[in-house]
Amino acid sequence: MIPPFEIARLPRIVFGAGALSRVPTEAAAFGRRALVVTGARAFRRTDRWGDLLRGLAGEGIAVADLAVDDEPSPGLVDDAVGEFARLGVEVVIAVGGGSALDAAKAIAGLLPRGNSVMDHLEGVGRGLPYEGPALPFIAVPTTAGTGSEATKNAVLSRRGDDGFKKSFRDERLVARVAVLDPDLLESCPRAVVAANGMDAFTQLLESVVSTRANPMTDALGWSGLESFRDGFWDMLDGTGDAAAGGRSRMAHASLMSGINLAQTGLGSVHGLASPLGALFPIPHGVVCGTLVGAATEVNIRALEARRPDSPALAKYARAGALLTRRSHATDAEARRALVDLLNDWIERLDLPRLSRYGMGETDLERVVVASGGNSMKTNPLPLDPAEIAEVVTRRL
Repeated sequence: MIPPFEIARLPRIVFGAGALSRVPTEAAAFGRRALVVTGARAFRRTDRWGDLLRGLAGEGIAVADLAVDDEPSPGLVDDAVGEFARLGVEVVIAVGGGSALDAAKAIAGLLPRGNSVMDHLEGVGRGLPYEGPALPFIAVPTTAGTGSEATKNAVLSRRGDDGFKKSFRDERLVARVAVLDPDLLESCPRAVVAANGMDAFTQLLESVVSTRANPMTDALGWSGLESFRDGFWDMLDGTGDAAAGGRSRMAHASLMSGINLAQTGLGSVHGLASPLGALFPIPHGVVCGTLVGAATEVNIRALEARRPDSPALAKYARAGALLTRRSHATDAEARRALVDLLNDWIERLDLPRLSRYGMGETDLERVVVASGGNSMKTNPLPLDPAEIAEVVTRRL
């Protein structure tokens, strides 16, 4: 028997090289006044930025634009809503990484009413229900990592001692259309490819072992992990056709990770990413990449000791076989191979330790205490505070 499951709303997906050219036509279906949200620099420095603006003008669409530098804050979102509400925006288009997509998603959700995002931000907001409507939103990722083009949550941050990293979350915020053009990944710097790729990988692995995984998300997750295996290193270090193939596979892996994130929740790495990203200037992908080896090992050890019948153990073994491209005599050996491979990746990518961003041993307790958000709830099993602390300490 297949157990009951539900799949939440997804965008219509347009995937393929050159798909950016479809955006003006897609936008015209929603209106003639667009807000275009991008990152601060990379995309705007390419010829494709001008091509997009000319395409929108050709469809008779008036454009206002906003550049997002760094992870979006509630203040940035509220300021944008105040600035653009008077323009009669009918469609919001985001072209960029996760920060640009999350900012645009929140702005699209708030422009019709003009209220503050703090009315709805989980855990730190006013707790008011979001009633919508949201403006139509078109998501065009230029990185392969966050999967924000397929999710219903906009992640917003405030850094500092009173910092937080929380979601504005509602199914009405999901993009109407997600346009995935692997060619847009060509301008990503190597460090960005590495960090975002490890974010996508972590989301894929955590989603397949999540307590909310189901047969459909498993199928997407394994497909995404295979694409990651076959595409990540080619995108990172390849040239010519190999690099182009890597970008296509990584765009697919990232999309699968975003779809699964929205359906299954994640796990301990993302539970820790929330306080770490709020308290310290650590890029999200770096948190994922630097912690995933230790977190996977601690999860496996805890499952073997306390829940040896958990389906997550067999899935970790399958991931080990898939990623190493080898069969193993026992599932335990396959799981060990997975952990060894992840630790090898961390060394090959030279992923920084948390201390590089100012975290010390005196910060450990508050990070552990603050890690118990939504992601921890779908970890394969509850970790005790000492186990969570071990994950962080090993990468200090």
